[in-house]
Amino acid sequence: MKKRTYIIAFLTFFSFGIGTMFEFFHWPYRGFIMFAGFILLNFALLPSFFMDKYKGASANV
Repeated sequence: MKKRTYIIAFLTFFSFGIGTMFEFFHWPYRGFIMFAGFILLNFALLPSFFMDKYKGASANV
């Protein structure tokens, strides 16, 4: 499960980085790329992260 979280984190921050580069160079589609990163962060990375934390905490009990 941690591997999935790491892959999602990489894709999320990669899209934020590419979106920042597009903003810096004033290239088109910056908003779409940043929006995709925001969606990945809120609906993929955070739930995956907290699910891993929850499973780790329940295994220790």
